Amino acid sequence: MSKASPLRVGILSAAHLHVWSYANALKNTKKAEFVGLWDDDKERRQHFSEQTGAKVYDNFNQFIEKCDAVVITSENVLHAELGVKAAKASKHVLCEKPLVVNEEDGKRLIQACKQANVKLMTAFPCRFSPAYTRLRERVSNGDIGQIKAICATNQGRCPFGWFVEKEKSGGGAMIDHVVHVTDLVRHLLKMEVESVQAQIGHNMYGKEWEDTAMVTLHFPGGIFVTLDSSWSRPSSYKTWGNVNMNVVGEKGVIEMAMFGQNLDYYSNEANFHSQVGYGSDADADMVDAFLESVLQDKEPPVTGWDGLQAARVSLAGYESAKSGQVIAVNHQPV
Repeated sequence: MSKASPLRVGILSAAHLHVWSYANALKNTKKAEFVGLWDDDKERRQHFSEQTGAKVYDNFNQFIEKCDAVVITSENVLHAELGVKAAKASKHVLCEKPLVVNEEDGKRLIQACKQANVKLMTAFPCRFSPAYTRLRERVSNGDIGQIKAICATNQGRCPFGWFVEKEKSGGGAMIDHVVHVTDLVRHLLKMEVESVQAQIGHNMYGKEWEDTAMVTLHFPGGIFVTLDSSWSRPSSYKTWGNVNMNVVGEKGVIEMAMFGQNLDYYSNEANFHSQVGYGSDADADMVDAFLESVLQDKEPPVTGWDGLQAARVSLAGYESAKSGQVIAVNHQPV
């Protein structure tokens, strides 16, 4: 495909909260023509149309014919089904995290994209954060020597809705939040997670879905990562949450607060305090990288394999929490 030709890109489902920023990115780039949205939920279709002015579809086949590529922002359990259908129609795929909620779905999705010779990229926008980019540069330059350990958090508000319906989400805080930081540390260390030890709890809301997920990731050479991936921020908290990493090396420590660029915002009218971020737009940069991978016919910077490996860590975490044992992470290729 010519670099000058904008990609016709549509969104499959408005279920996920990130659909708004992805739609905005597609509407504001010259590399794509935003086709619109397909959703089998009438209420979501109407709301999306009212908020964005975009065209919406209830007929999947009619919608997919108009696309060269799709962004999947459905409920987690539908990622593989929608991704396979898109691949069989020869459409490139950018899929929201977690890529899949079980091993078999991961194999089906990756194999379908390989067989159709289409790109499959996992939506991990944290990879595109300037804070993380600078952290990785300093680690690669040897500023703190060999990494020994990392203490990380991905603490946020509970999104509720289908996110706490396991038949749609695949789990709770573990499946939702562990994958982001897992992808970062795999990328930073250039290693696969060997094993996982995890505990989950119901400490915030006391429901049957876990709102607390404490995980230790073991890497080759004795490197370990502790990760708090909990929905532990109350609805009244001033920010959505955080992605923080304290990276301990032989010669020093680097601390990263991914969302540290923000301003305090006080509203007298609404009587609340929040923080407003500024700087780069990681979601837009991620969408741009996906478009470039298709237009330039090159491997996406965050692959389907990356998405599967991050999901495998969450799945091992559930097994560990259930058994009380350290669980090896599957590395078998697909």
